Amino acid sequence: MHILIAPNAFKNSLDASQVAMAIQQGLKLSKLECTSECFPIADGGDGTGSLIIESCQGKIIWKEVHDPLGRKIEASFGLIDNGKTAVIEMANASGLRLLNKDELNPLKASSYGTGQLIRFALDEGADKIIIAMGGSATVDGGCGILSALGIIFLDASGERLIAIPEYLINIAKTDTSELDPRILNRQVVILCDVDNQLLGPQGAAGVFGPQKGASAEDVQLLETFLENFASVSTAQTGIDMAHIKHGGAAGGATAGLYTWLNAKLVNGIEYFLSLTNFDEVLKRSDLVITGEGSIDRQTLQGKGPYGVALRAKNKHIPVIGLAGKIPLEQDAELQQYFDVLMSVNNEPVDLATAMGNTQENLIRTGIAVGNMIHIKAKQV
Repeated sequence: MHILIAPNAFKNSLDASQVAMAIQQGLKLSKLECTSECFPIADGGDGTGSLIIESCQGKIIWKEVHDPLGRKIEASFGLIDNGKTAVIEMANASGLRLLNKDELNPLKASSYGTGQLIRFALDEGADKIIIAMGGSATVDGGCGILSALGIIFLDASGERLIAIPEYLINIAKTDTSELDPRILNRQVVILCDVDNQLLGPQGAAGVFGPQKGASAEDVQLLETFLENFASVSTAQTGIDMAHIKHGGAAGGATAGLYTWLNAKLVNGIEYFLSLTNFDEVLKRSDLVITGEGSIDRQTLQGKGPYGVALRAKNKHIPVIGLAGKIPLEQDAELQQYFDVLMSVNNEPVDLATAMGNTQENLIRTGIAVGNMIHIKAKQV
């Protein structure tokens, strides 16, 4: 038996590679005689870019950019396809992980550093730019990125605005005369892991603002800024920025780049699996184990484990899903894709403790899975 281990990251605990290796270690410690292969996956969230670069044997380039609060840092991007395609991880330059908890403030945070990485990619001669936008610290509608590429934001009196939401709330017009012309001749592909639209209770400010440090009052200010930006953008481009699927991802940066740079927004996991030739690895597999921190109905909206399970089931390969949290009751729709769903936690504990024990729990669960398959094989 050959087992393909293709999990997503367990957010705020282990990255996808660490998860895969823990499961594999458990299988090796079990009584099951099998071969296994690790294929860590990502769906556009934090870590997607590095997995793409590694899988495609790309080259990593380091550059000095600005972090979300304007401080100089070193951040990387990758080149694949013989340098023709750049892979940019927004979190490397504009991520939550770059800030201390007491520094989180999306009214003052900018995606400018990610725009700098895009310019550096253009300097390297990339014809195509892939951006994974998960894990950003910003709710700026991508204005920081656009500013780094040359777009100028103006208030009603024609004064130039600093490209952060607390000032951009007064946006009345944009000036594209200094936009880097190279970007308009490049294909920009954004991997999305959520399908929220830009505005409203389920939008960029309402859902993701609090996760990035916004108070209830801040959320209202961010919503006002995004409404104004959408109105100005629609007036100048004719594109209804407010109703773009995936437009709320990365603090609305997806909507901003779709509208102003003609970026293509794609389902993150589907694009990732195709780009990394997942189907070739799947062909030699008898069983797939996938997982992430939580598997529930939202998983079926395009999250990583669902993308893996869908491709496996299309080839009639059984799928085991492992997660820190699974539904208490059986779910018929989930069962269409996951033959077995298992929680890796084995006792009631608080969230922090459970996350701290993720590696040990995955190893233990891997042992249990291997032993159960071994018992079943002996009975056949």
